Amino acid sequence: MTDKASVYTRAARWIAQLSGRPMTFLLAVGLIVLWLVTGPLFAFSDTWQLVINTGTTIITFLMVFLIQNTQNRDTVAMQLKLDELIRATRGAHLSLLDLEELEEKELAAFVRQYEALASFGRAQLDKGMTDTGTPEVVSQTAPPETSLSPQSSESAKGRTSPRAGS
Repeated sequence: MTDKASVYTRAARWIAQLSGRPMTFLLAVGLIVLWLVTGPLFAFSDTWQLVINTGTTIITFLMVFLIQNTQNRDTVAMQLKLDELIRATRGAHLSLLDLEELEEKELAAFVRQYEALASFGRAQLDKGMTDTGTPEVVSQTAPPETSLSPQSSESAKGRTSPRAGS
């Protein structure tokens, strides 16, 4: 954790750490048991029910924001790590970096291309051949039947990169 983290970020991390502990869960269970035990004392009144409903609603409402904040940070960190793996892998297609920012249509085109690659790999296995290699993925938006191309013999170690501007 950096010293430059905002008060909200520091508090969110602290609360997330605290709320994920077994003792916190046991404390919550204990509060519910205490509330149940006090039911007869308050004749199971509307006020008695309102106390638990209000308390749990407030906690749930606040936890939604905390969970979303934690999820957002985790997702960004994971995407950056994956982007670094793609960037550092020789022969990897840099067009796959930052896919989470694309529109659905563009993502669907990538999905179709990789589904076609998977189908090709399965067909190779069915023929008793290997399913390894790095076939070219040509563009973000080309349909899979036109986006897969045979490997170029000129490419280093059989690797090629996506064609820019396709």
